[in-house]
Amino acid sequence: MDSLDRDILNVLRRDARMPYTEIASTVDTSEGTVRNRVDRLVDNGIIERFTVSTRTGNVKAMVEISVAVDVDTTAVSECMAEWDEVDFVWQVSGEEDIVLVVDATDTRRVNDLITKARGLEEVKSTKTRLILDERLG
Repeated sequence: MDSLDRDILNVLRRDARMPYTEIASTVDTSEGTVRNRVDRLVDNGIIERFTVSTRTGNVKAMVEISVAVDVDTTAVSECMAEWDEVDFVWQVSGEEDIVLVVDATDTRRVNDLITKARGLEEVKSTKTRLILDERLG
């Protein structure tokens, strides 16, 4: 991956629907080059998916989860990724092992999700942080 790939990725992070012609103009290259680079980034797994960022008025939160030492965090993460309100599941280093990024209709649904996580025998503890505001980086 070179600087042009990084420039294309930075544009796509802000607007994954931007037409290749506009991306090409922004990064000063041709539309064909952008198309080929994006295809290659997808084929190589650098771009995993294209997604939508919404302003739904929902409650967004990060739920940090600690699991027992002998637990397969990948299996627990895959299970949690199937839950409706979960946008992202990150396996992380530090005090917690898994972080869920949640987008729920209200605090009751966030609490239901926390209760669901705590109900798993692998989960030792949870810590929740409500997301008050977000900006694109």
